[in-house]
Amino acid sequence: MADAEKPPQDAMAQHRRHLGRGFNWLGGATIIAKVTDFSTILVVLLCLSKAQMGIGSLVVSIGMVVEAFDGLGTGDALVQAKGVNRRQLDSLFWFILAAAVLIALLTLAAAPLVQMIYGVPGMAAYFVLVAAKQPLVGMAVIPLARLNRALRYERIAAINVGATFGAALARAGIAFAGGGAWALAGGYAASGVFILAGALLASPFRPKPRFNFAEIAPLLQFGWRSSSANIFEQIFKNIDFLLVGWFYGAAPLAVYRVAFDVAMEPAMAIGTIINRTALPVFARAAAVPEHLTGALLWSLQRLTVLNAPLMAGIMLLATPLASLLHDSQGHSYAAAALPMQILALAAILRITSQLLTPVLLASGQPGQAARLSAATLGLLGTGILAAGWCFPAQTGIVAVSTVWLAVYPLLLGWGMVYLYRHWRIRPGALVRPFLAPGLGIAIMVIGTETIRHLTAGFGQQVQAGIALAATLLTYGGLSLHARMTQHATVTVGSKR
Repeated sequence: MADAEKPPQDAMAQHRRHLGRGFNWLGGATIIAKVTDFSTILVVLLCLSKAQMGIGSLVVSIGMVVEAFDGLGTGDALVQAKGVNRRQLDSLFWFILAAAVLIALLTLAAAPLVQMIYGVPGMAAYFVLVAAKQPLVGMAVIPLARLNRALRYERIAAINVGATFGAALARAGIAFAGGGAWALAGGYAASGVFILAGALLASPFRPKPRFNFAEIAPLLQFGWRSSSANIFEQIFKNIDFLLVGWFYGAAPLAVYRVAFDVAMEPAMAIGTIINRTALPVFARAAAVPEHLTGALLWSLQRLTVLNAPLMAGIMLLATPLASLLHDSQGHSYAAAALPMQILALAAILRITSQLLTPVLLASGQPGQAARLSAATLGLLGTGILAAGWCFPAQTGIVAVSTVWLAVYPLLLGWGMVYLYRHWRIRPGALVRPFLAPGLGIAIMVIGTETIRHLTAGFGQQVQAGIALAATLLTYGGLSLHARMTQHATVTVGSKR
């Protein structure tokens, strides 16, 4: 029975179950992945100088932008398509692989130009690893899309965790061996190997040697528009690294990268969960506006509970954590504390705004999603350019962090207008999911600062431990509140 034909309560319950499975499996995998990533990054920081950290960050950032071209959006096209036959899958595979090889060759050709722009001798060599990853990721597009289309979140979670562990081990091993910036580039390339291996194990796919462009043309048309949004999104995610490195050099970029990785990386991982989980469910619910509205508000509530306390905890952890971090030459990363706090606050707004993309894609508006990404990129790029021209390195990374915070209120304002005009979702309904987490965070901050004041002489390790404990208690309280609310809702429903 189609969603439009099912009783509203049954359809909504089914959408929520799918979303819940996605959040639980992919959310758990993300937590494991981020703990692993964060642990190995701390090890890498001890083995690399700030200059090496900055060079490696530049290479990986450019690699992420290049990787956005892989598949040309066909993964999203497969997820939202009503039906796909085997001939189309075979043709898509060969198209994606050929495009990935072409992208790899173009990357190698552009590497000397990138080296010249940044003025870093030997930088071009690192792009051999960036180029090598592209065909690997391209071959994984169809197996991953099939899993996502079938809502096999547990298998996607296993692939993500396996790839993260593999990349982390490669990164740490190269760093311990004295590989310098190769540690970051090697970890980036290794993730492609493990993603492909995991995708083929979880969803075996052997393409037949046949190709028919006419059969895949509709998918490519949707995919190209969706790919535009993904390309803008990746440029948007990495433009700050590229511009900070260009304006200020590798060492200041390392300080900014540490602040960004601690504050934004967990939020970006949560954003990935949103897009992978929400898009297939939203696509199923889009036929009935009330179902899509319910799925969106439920996702927003879960997202806020998952993301907001973590970001508040990072703001409290920033000063003691940054003061404890040093590079291989003993130089402190204390200057990362203030940018880390600003970026953590911006991350709450950023991840909230990311729910707009799956809504637009699920409702058949990839062009609008691309325009939104382009507008975001334009605002962020203009702001960072202005900061780079107006501020020296020490205050410049603070100014760049502030640009992130300034961009998202504008995007969220547009999103609220769009959701009201097209889906009749009132602003009050969008604000309601923030009330309980907001109260919990207020109690957390007041309690933490009070205890810190009483234990001011016990050192940065104790201060960090207090902030961490307060964050965990807040999560526990919000989890208890959610269970009590769910129980009350079920009780009321059963009485009816």
